[in-house]
Amino acid sequence: MEKSFRKILVIKMRFHGHMLLITPVISTLKHQYPDAKVDVLLYEDTIPILSENPEINALYGIKNKKIKTTEKIANFISLIKTLRSNRYDLVVNMADQWMVAVLVRLLNVPMSISPDFGHRQSALWRNSFTRLVLLKGNNVVENNLSILEPLEIETPVAETTMSYKPECWDRVHDELIKAGVGEGYVVIQPTARQIFKCWENEKFSQVIDSLHERGTEVVLTSGPGAEDLACVNAIAQGCKQPPVTALAGKLTFPEFGALIDHASLFIGVDSAPGHFAAAVRTPLICLFGATDHVFWRPWSDNMIQFWAGDYRPMPTREQLDRNEMYLAVIPAEDVIAAVDKMMSTSHVKPVTGGEL
Repeated sequence: MEKSFRKILVIKMRFHGHMLLITPVISTLKHQYPDAKVDVLLYEDTIPILSENPEINALYGIKNKKIKTTEKIANFISLIKTLRSNRYDLVVNMADQWMVAVLVRLLNVPMSISPDFGHRQSALWRNSFTRLVLLKGNNVVENNLSILEPLEIETPVAETTMSYKPECWDRVHDELIKAGVGEGYVVIQPTARQIFKCWENEKFSQVIDSLHERGTEVVLTSGPGAEDLACVNAIAQGCKQPPVTALAGKLTFPEFGALIDHASLFIGVDSAPGHFAAAVRTPLICLFGATDHVFWRPWSDNMIQFWAGDYRPMPTREQLDRNEMYLAVIPAEDVIAAVDKMMSTSHVKPVTGGEL
């Protein structure tokens, strides 16, 4: 398709990790149409994860937290006015919320692409876009990129991106120095939004002890929520020598990206930080339970992935018990062996790091 675009709007409204995983789509559009301005419409609270991405012209946030209906309507109307004034000539929709169909109709864009969702087959939805695409691909990155099929782009950019400014690393580095952390540290993020994606605190403590025994400092991180911080404290208390927890719950997403970028190794469960590590090319070890470990794996070729299904049968999505800790079948000894392998000179990331 020999056509160029001046203004492009990408739409995706999901959680933080999902937003990082659309960066290959953004990069591909920007590389294919270098003069185009690429904007993103997303949930307001996920804006920070893409806030430093230099390939994005503007971010527009939809309010999704528990607020009055009148506030949501006012926010939606205001966004429509702003987006209409931008005069987009291409919309790449990757969201399945029904409001997107209304929004795209009101924008009156010459070309609009959307996945052909099985649960969105109404005339309202199907007639709101000029092209509907059946998504394909074994991994979420490949799956996301397949939305661009109507544009006939020959060389997509199949890399995720986690961007931050130099001052982000400067602040993190200062905090690490205060905590007595030098080069070659390991970042461990043990928390996830739901228990079925978590591993036992005691096993994380064992892994940390093994790293300390080999003289490697550990930075234990989490989100700012009370449950996350309680998890971090419990793990630290279970260690023979406590890891550094001073940064837990205190970093912005770009700062967290900087922290992981300068680490020699990242260890975590099935959650957004694992995708951060993949995006900044830091070696990683990730633990997956009763989720699709092939489709949702971090997009990295320098990774050891554990899947609980290799130790016991995993339930189907329909039979999933969200209160069961499926990762509990993964032994600490196996993860420690993986750490030893990844910390060898053939796998470890150089300690210099760098800004994206």
